[in-house]
This record gives sequence, C-alpha cells and structure tokens, in this order.
Amino acid sequence: MALQLMPRLLTTAIQSEGGNDKVVILVATSGDTGKAALEGFADVEGVYIFVFYPHEGVSEIQRLQMVTQRGSNTGACGVIGNFDDAQSGVKQIFSDSVINTRLVTFRFRLTSANSINWGRLAPQVVYYYTAYEEMVTAGKVRRGQKINICVPTGNFGNILAAYYAIRCGLPVSKLICASNINKVVTDFIRTGVYDRRREFYKTESPSMDILISSNLERLLFELVDRNPAWVSDWMKQLSTQGWYLIPRDALDQLRSLFYGGFADHLETSRAIREAFEKHGYLMDPHSAVGYSVLRRYWEETGDTTPVVLASTASPFKFNRAVLEALGRDTSKKSEFLLLQELSSLVAQPVPGKLVELRSLPELHRGVCKKQEMANVLYQFLGIHS
Repeated sequence: MALQLMPRLLTTAIQSEGGNDKVVILVATSGDTGKAALEGFADVEGVYIFVFYPHEGVSEIQRLQMVTQRGSNTGACGVIGNFDDAQSGVKQIFSDSVINTRLVTFRFRLTSANSINWGRLAPQVVYYYTAYEEMVTAGKVRRGQKINICVPTGNFGNILAAYYAIRCGLPVSKLICASNINKVVTDFIRTGVYDRRREFYKTESPSMDILISSNLERLLFELVDRNPAWVSDWMKQLSTQGWYLIPRDALDQLRSLFYGGFADHLETSRAIREAFEKHGYLMDPHSAVGYSVLRRYWEETGDTTPVVLASTASPFKFNRAVLEALGRDTSKKSEFLLLQELSSLVAQPVPGKLVELRSLPELHRGVCKKQEMANVLYQFLGIHS
C-alpha cells in the first residue's frame, strides 16, 4: 500500500525541482517490496526502477511476480546469496562515488524504494491509526485507551512505523517484535547486543530472512537522544567486527517499549493451523510468526491489553508452506495446482494477479553475483564502458 503512494510523491518531488535528471529507483527486496515497487513505478515518466532479490531466497510466486513485471522502465535480477548480500550490494552502489559519478554523467540520479526511504516509511504510520480507529468503531477499545501492536519483522521497517505512530500520539503500551529463526533482533532486544555473526536460515517466511535490519539504525538514533556519533560508531562496528553493544540506559528504554520473540518452523506451522482451525483465518507464514510470538507474550506476561497483529502478506503467495502446515501433501505439485488446492480448501478465490502469472512471460531472467550488481545496473540503463 505504501509503495502505491510513493511514486506519486516522488513524481511531485521531481517536478517541483524542475530538473532534467532521470531518477533510478534501486531496490533490494526480501520478497514483497520488489513486486510492490515494480508495480507502483511501472511506466512512471522520468523514473527507472531496478530490483535485486536473493536468488532461490524468495517464494516461487514472489519470484514470478517480479520476473513477469511489465513496463518499459522496469528490471529485476536475482543475486546469488541471501537478502543481506543483495541489500549490502545495493548500499555499496549508493555509497560508491565512482558509480555515482558515472551515473550523473548520463543524467541518472539514484534513490530507493525500500523502507529506508521516508516516502515508503511515512505512509505505513497511517496503518496503525487506521487499525486503532477500526478498534474504536468496533467497540474493542475506548478512544484514548492504550493497545499493543505485534508486527512480524525482518528489516524493522513496519514496526518502526508503529514506533513513529506512538511518537505522533497513538496510545500504545507495547510493541511486540516477532522474528523467525533468524532472530538477531529478538536477541538484541533481550540483551542489547546486535550480533550478525550467526548461521543464516532460509525459512518459509523469506521476507524475514534477514540478519542486518537497516531500519533499526533509526531506532538507535532515538534511543541515544539523536546523537549521530554513537549510531555511526555502532554501524562501523557492525560492518568491521560483526556486532555492537548499546549502553544499559538505551537497553532499558528499548525494553520498556519493545518485547522480542521468535518462532521456528514447527511453531509457525502450528500457528497457521491453529488460526485456521479455531478462527477460520488463513495466515501466511510471516503473519503466523507474529501470531506465535503474540501467544507466547500472552503466556509469559498475562497482559490482556487489546492488540493489533499486523498481517503482512497473502497466504496464497506462500501456498506450499501454508498447505503443508494444514497437513496437505504438496510434493510434485506445481505452484498453480497448489494455488487452486488452497483456494478449494479455504473457499477463497485465488487473487487475480496471481492467477495471471501462469500465462505471463518471464521478462527478467538475470542472475548475478554480488560484485556484478553495478554492471547489471549499467546494462539496464544502457550505460556501456
């Protein structure tokens, strides 16, 4: 949703500057951001968009959504490695003066559509005000009464938007941060140590398969009274030694608002099954991670505060994982057969945009190594050596 608004914000900004440069949106995605950005910016005048995603690190439906994207200004390429490789490669392009000078020579200017861009992050703040208003209208809370918010997160963008909603006045007691088995943020909230030196797991919730959560940097900035030197030092430590430790008073602030938890494969599958059997609600694996962590939070704290659980993806995008969680055999079945099976099981239609993937040609077949990403971008933009 936020990425449908961002192209209009960006177009307005470009027009207000009156420049002739062409804007290049460069995105690293762990799954959903890529398609949303490609769709939002497709055929937007004066803008090019290119997405890098982890090769074999997204669901097949997510991959198809990106590689079949139409639009004369769109491109996508798989990166051999995981999301952190794709994300660090994109950051390297942004920070490389030689690359940027070359792009400027050809009248191209880089920007991003990830949650590191305020144009993406700011609209997400509205989600939580909308949810609160719906709770008030439904009689679940009294206006002014505090709620809790639970968000499944990898790159810390959506839950950071919830944090900013609080800073804008939304009455919230606790932010429940849910991770999958790549639980670097959970460990950070509990210990104050951010340590990326650990095994990386590919899971059924690929948009959360992240060990370097970019938006956490913004929260750190708030925890140390907006002192950029401290944050800069921690980011350097993360880059050079793979970890950093925040002081006790910052950790106390963090833990006063945030609760961190994680769910493994079995817990995620159990959450999908329980939500469907008890409530008739079909969850994707990411939302199920949130549901599982929320249940554990209730058990540990006994907190009865009304809560919003952010559901962050369609279960049909992860049909294999969802069907397996519901006890179905998915072996030797195509993605589109699984879509129909899931549709029949839950008596819900397959989203039209997913149905049409079966007949769309794959337009963006590229796969590259991390060190080849800049050359792939040059080729896309028609810049030759």
